[in-house]
Amino acid sequence: MKPVCVLGNGQLGRMMRQAGEPLGIAVYPVGLETDPDALPIAESVITAEIERWPETALTRELACHPAFVNRDIFPRLADRLTQKQLLAQLSLATAPWQLLADKREWPEVFNTLGELAIVKRRTGGYDGRGQWRLRASETATLPDECYGECIVEQGINFLGEVSLVGARAQDGSTAFYPLTHNLHQDGILRTSVAFPQADAAQQQQAEVMLSAIMHELEYVGVMAMECFVTPEGLLINELAPRVHNSGHWTQNGASISQFELHLRAVLGLALPQPVVMAPSVMVNLIGTAVNLDWLQQPLVHLHWYDKEVRPGRKVGHLNLTDSDQPRLQAALEALIPQLPEAYASGIAWAVEKL
Repeated sequence: MKPVCVLGNGQLGRMMRQAGEPLGIAVYPVGLETDPDALPIAESVITAEIERWPETALTRELACHPAFVNRDIFPRLADRLTQKQLLAQLSLATAPWQLLADKREWPEVFNTLGELAIVKRRTGGYDGRGQWRLRASETATLPDECYGECIVEQGINFLGEVSLVGARAQDGSTAFYPLTHNLHQDGILRTSVAFPQADAAQQQQAEVMLSAIMHELEYVGVMAMECFVTPEGLLINELAPRVHNSGHWTQNGASISQFELHLRAVLGLALPQPVVMAPSVMVNLIGTAVNLDWLQQPLVHLHWYDKEVRPGRKVGHLNLTDSDQPRLQAALEALIPQLPEAYASGIAWAVEKL
């Protein structure tokens, strides 16, 4: 099988490399400053764990590589303006929005979108960075350079957040995981819960929407779609053209992980529907040092990224999977004293979901 070079050498590339090893697939996560001559680029399939990147010797070489899968899709989805325009083109439900070009537009914005405006940088913002929640009296706090470089959305009073992780093969066939329930705090995903069967109507709506997007783009590989749950149905919040944090539970909770599914898709291997047999919970480890006491629990799978621990930084995650829901709930509750206090509310949310 051809080797796979992953543009970006963070935790997603690392987990893709781990997923390739049992299949005999050599995966090379590469930093943006890597010397292209040091890699088997010519004979590789190229994918990415990031949506946008600066120009370097490596990215210049990859820009014309014939096997860079989804190469032209990344910039389209990395810009929230062109991403929203794609959703509008496909008539897919999303929060009402507009480009924020000038300060003088604010009265019209609040008149059109309502009293709470969510401002998002077109590119670069993630994990709550580059986003502002503004009411009419607060618009002066927005930096001047944001005008023309941001979109503004209606603040949605949603019932919950879910994501759909799916994949499309080169022949157009698709495979999907059950919808994942997500809890965000300060814009960062803290906890995810997945069940073998999701709400049937929600699952069907989400699969139709994500299928439409992947087919329109002729996308190959794993894509994630984050949605708000509202009484009227799902609203698409954001798309990620890559493996995604909310799909990490699949490493231990599905017959095929999202990382293996992505490798299968980009290499043209079989893409069966992954089997999910039990509920799973993923707890993101944010700026928290490793605690080997977690390993006293038989249900805990520790995935440590071997990164320097800094506040707000994703440094690992814990996966727990069990068909016995009371036992899974008890395992989660036993984690609470082993984690900083900030985790308690997210774990309590997961226990309640189960």
